[in-house]
Amino acid sequence: MTEDQQQQPSYKLIYFNARGRAEHIRFVLAYAGVDYVDERVPKERWPELKKSVPYGQLPVLEVDGQRVAQSNAIARYLARKYGLVGADEWEAMQCDVLVDSLGDLRQELLQFQKEEDLFKREEKKAKFAKETIPFFLNKFEQTVGKNNGYAVGSSTTWADFVFAVALENFEQMFGGGALESYPALRSLKQRVHGIPAIAEWIAKRPHTSS
Repeated sequence: MTEDQQQQPSYKLIYFNARGRAEHIRFVLAYAGVDYVDERVPKERWPELKKSVPYGQLPVLEVDGQRVAQSNAIARYLARKYGLVGADEWEAMQCDVLVDSLGDLRQELLQFQKEEDLFKREEKKAKFAKETIPFFLNKFEQTVGKNNGYAVGSSTTWADFVFAVALENFEQMFGGGALESYPALRSLKQRVHGIPAIAEWIAKRPHTSS
């Protein structure tokens, strides 16, 4: 066993059988070539497991048996460890800005998804598609276009993986042509999905609806 292997932590990523809030973490681990346990919790096990995980939510990463929560904190920790936070502190901060902005967009999405009234939900969905998405995606499109297909700087960062996962979900929700108006974002997603380690992960990962 080499010295690097001896120092490599033992990782277990605990989440549901879904891409959801864990897929960008899986992308980081795949890209870094890190072995880990991808534990997928059946829904019937969740009520009991919920009592034992930090803050009662998933994903959770076990690092040598120690559990830590919060998906972006986990991804950021791994990104720093494996050189995916940009060239300097400024680029690391730009990664955080973009990831947090995508989080704002996700919160807007949840607002209409949680609406129980079907008529109001469709109204909110239409407004989301017509106003909210273009507002955010146009800004992201400008940033990625300026960076020649990267979210930040001129190299792959964990922000690229967050975008690629979000854009895949966006296309699934609104149709395969949903990114036609955003060529830079579409190219970013295609570039990330074409990275050999990521492509290998996508080919073998469990098929899930979200």
